[in-house]
Amino acid sequence: MAAKPSTFREAREEKTRRTSVGTRQQESTATNLDRLIHERTRLAIISALAVNTSLTFSELKELLGASDGNLSVHARKLEDAGYIACTKSFAGRVPKTEYRLTTIGRRALEKYLNHMEALIQATREG
Repeated sequence: MAAKPSTFREAREEKTRRTSVGTRQQESTATNLDRLIHERTRLAIISALAVNTSLTFSELKELLGASDGNLSVHARKLEDAGYIACTKSFAGRVPKTEYRLTTIGRRALEKYLNHMEALIQATREG
């Protein structure tokens, strides 16, 4: 156990040192976040697919309140990363695009959530 600081200056330096260490731990944890998932719309897509077996483009669009273009761009980035899978088919003559979370995507989400929990814990301890 460290000795108790005897002067105001020593106490201030000790507090600065502890704060600095805590800040570095928080920054380290924050830099490990998956930036692909961290973006709000992509996190919403991944989260929605984590609790549903699959969702159509229309269902995701309505659920997120996103525009066609915005949803399409973000879904494509997640698909390119292998986090979600896209299946295109037709229901009669109407095209149907359906998304599901892949195993890689589920692992990425779990890792992301673990990092967020560590960041929250480090912040509370700081």
